[in-house]
Amino acid sequence: MEVKIIRSSRRRRTVSARLVNDLLLVNAPLMLAQERLDKIVSGFKLKFERKKIKAELDKEQNLLDLASSLNEKYFGNKVKLESIEYVTTQNSRFGCCNYRAARIRISHKIGLMPEWVRKYVVIHEMAHLIEPNHSKAFWDIVARYKLAERARGYLMAAR
Repeated sequence: MEVKIIRSSRRRRTVSARLVNDLLLVNAPLMLAQERLDKIVSGFKLKFERKKIKAELDKEQNLLDLASSLNEKYFGNKVKLESIEYVTTQNSRFGCCNYRAARIRISHKIGLMPEWVRKYVVIHEMAHLIEPNHSKAFWDIVARYKLAERARGYLMAAR
């Protein structure tokens, strides 16, 4: 990603950025130290790269469609899901489920893995909407997916 910095004497405190095609236009105060500006620019670059990754994943792999088909096949359409989305800020967990709000967040890293692993993670998180803990009943639900053990092994190796 190419960066173009535009310094202005009229700008006093704030730094802003926008992405035009693949060019990051950064507007900054004239008197801002270069070292400080470099840190801000790297933060903007990370933010826009994550946004681009999320948009590509959402376009290529619609999680809502996947969850709907898995709900029908493995849960008999009993799971009521409010939302499911990819997130780029989740680096230590593959998935996260808020069972009270019926919202699921899937790490963008899962979008780069094979489809059968992605299905496992979605099923795992959907199972939390029925059983919010990792009890035997929870694992019985997850075990309905025939590649569950294989996917768990894949994810352990991916850490």
